[in-house]
Amino acid sequence: MTDIPATAGPADLHRAFATTAIQTDLDGPVLRIRLGATPEDNTFTVALLDDLLAVLHALHDRPDVRVLLLTGAGADFNLGAERTEFQTALAHDPTGTALRRMNDKALRVCEALENTHAITIARLHGRVIGAGLALASHCDLRAGADDCRFRMPEVALGLPPAWGGAMGRLIAEAGVSHIRELMLTGENFDAATAQRLGLLHKVAPRDGLDAAVDSWIRPLLRRAPEALVLTKRMLNGYARAARTAEVGLLDAHLLSAHLGLAQNGQSAPPPAPVRS
Repeated sequence: MTDIPATAGPADLHRAFATTAIQTDLDGPVLRIRLGATPEDNTFTVALLDDLLAVLHALHDRPDVRVLLLTGAGADFNLGAERTEFQTALAHDPTGTALRRMNDKALRVCEALENTHAITIARLHGRVIGAGLALASHCDLRAGADDCRFRMPEVALGLPPAWGGAMGRLIAEAGVSHIRELMLTGENFDAATAQRLGLLHKVAPRDGLDAAVDSWIRPLLRRAPEALVLTKRMLNGYARAARTAEVGLLDAHLLSAHLGLAQNGQSAPPPAPVRS
């Protein structure tokens, strides 16, 4: 991991993370993160999780970074977890230990995103699938282009929805009834539906999405930093209080156990990855 010094500028960030799976751009108090080193990198890999953890950890020493903007590098925000890595991990370690470490890492990323002092904004476009939606749900504010298409495909793929401990967060944001329907059916839904459910706060045309996000950033930077941090932590505290049983820590065990059974032929293996 490479720390971001307090005097770092865009060039420093580029050097620090030049070989990573994400792209970073520091513009004064605003840090922009694009998921994927290239537009073709549109799934969550272990490398991407490592890089997100490094950046989020480094923010502990950067109180001057007040807004974190998260977006995708390609035509889609993110198409979900790279399931071939799950299968490879199990092939090399049938005990599931390596797979649990991978999924515990996803939980740490989501918790770090939720708990960072910076106000986090998800800028969503194109397809937002599975783990992509899980990660976005941990952001404080979410804006989406009107071309966004969302899906929670895990059950349809024969997998439990266990990535990053996100089920509790999604339920807190959109309500158990809506999340139950979307997880069990795996139905696609559009940006207007996501806004109605509370998964998006704003919807804008694709060419107006940056302006919609900027309309949040400008007033946020005028607010007193301590008031913002305290309010964010109070809101998160009340939201967690509504999650009377936090079972996210079990997600890695549930997923590794399920895939381990499939690998041993005790249940049907997951179907081929579905990206839309």
